[in-house]
Amino acid sequence: MNQTREPLIDILLSYGSQREGIVTLGPAGTSSEAAARHLSGLLSAHNGCETVISLYDDYERAGDALRREEGTLLLVANAYAAISQFYMDPELSLAGAFVFDTPQYGLAARPGAKLTDRVRVASHPAPVPLIEQLIGPGVTVSGVTHTNSTSAAAATASRGEVDLALTTAPAAAAHGLTFVTRTRDIRMLWSVFTSRKRALQTAGADTVAVPGAVPLAG
Repeated sequence: MNQTREPLIDILLSYGSQREGIVTLGPAGTSSEAAARHLSGLLSAHNGCETVISLYDDYERAGDALRREEGTLLLVANAYAAISQFYMDPELSLAGAFVFDTPQYGLAARPGAKLTDRVRVASHPAPVPLIEQLIGPGVTVSGVTHTNSTSAAAATASRGEVDLALTTAPAAAAHGLTFVTRTRDIRMLWSVFTSRKRALQTAGADTVAVPGAVPLAG
């Protein structure tokens, strides 16, 4: 798919510093890394600021890094099942969001792997529904091993612990895997969080105003 022309939903991102640290899910090859690079480009175009991207084993560790001020922006895919924890966290605030198509996803195996009609697949939990879309006729998935990321899924298949990995093209290439199915991308919404303290400083008020919001009765 082509990216939308103006994908940035701007809340606080246009008012950031000249240098941002984006923390998100790694290791290299994840959709989150690709989205972080896209966000870096958006920030450069909107603000002219420089960015540093740091990758962590899961979103929770990335969130902890933000709280320790090892980064200024936390990037999370909205498909992540536990994303609500970041929306509800009193230490964090939503800074913005954008649409970004993931790299190509597919089922990949080690070159020369002997596949049967029953396979075990490694996958991050979020894109698991793609497995049934991509698996070939007559092939049964005997089980799914959940991993922290698409890159970790590729590494699991590379070590021979499973037959296939549901992973991205960059991760498959990094771990020497070959796609054995068709591939497809996912149109995804990504949320960007910052610290509540920084959001309040940016907004210059005790609360972050939401245009059109109706006050709740006390």
